[in-house]
Amino acid sequence: MYAPVIQTPLTFAEFLAWDDGSGRDFELRDGFPMPISDPTANHEDVADDLCKMLADHCSALNLPYIPKRSKNVKVRNNPLTGREESRKADIVVFAQEEWQQLKASTRSAAAYIPPPLVIEVVSTNWRDDYDTKLLEYEETGIPEYWVVDYAGRGGVRFIGKPKQPTLTVYQLLDEEYQPKLFRGDEQVESSILQNLNFTANRVFASGR
Repeated sequence: MYAPVIQTPLTFAEFLAWDDGSGRDFELRDGFPMPISDPTANHEDVADDLCKMLADHCSALNLPYIPKRSKNVKVRNNPLTGREESRKADIVVFAQEEWQQLKASTRSAAAYIPPPLVIEVVSTNWRDDYDTKLLEYEETGIPEYWVVDYAGRGGVRFIGKPKQPTLTVYQLLDEEYQPKLFRGDEQVESSILQNLNFTANRVFASGR
């Protein structure tokens, strides 16, 4: 059974409780649910494997973070209308304390406050990850944002020429994201997750 068409804007909390009955995934855009495309199998494998790698790393080093797949993140309100918005990120790394609070509540599992780290795996609509989402996450104040471009689809201005698979770590410094690019056998570095022990190629492996 399908829910009625939304006539009035939703808050983030209302959106999380909303269901149109279709089983599709949505983001909240300008107060209204917007369906998002299903990812490819390679996209899913890269995201799944990376999330497991991060979870294993946090567990091994006893880091206070909980990586989770496909969670909605509340971003800054629409600057023109003031309506609430969200993005459904491929991986959200929650602070352990925040995740425990979610476990103790009946709220939907989502990032209601800016999480320490958000990761997007690049699909054919690479401009969203490198441009639109980057700006939204930056303005939301998310400390670190990764763009995992396992197929080297991004624009030359982002990943250089010739294009090649690239993992870009954006760190928020003075309210602006500063990028650092990792390729091949370069070991990935993070200001949030210390002492990572995998290379860019290891992250890309599942997408090949």
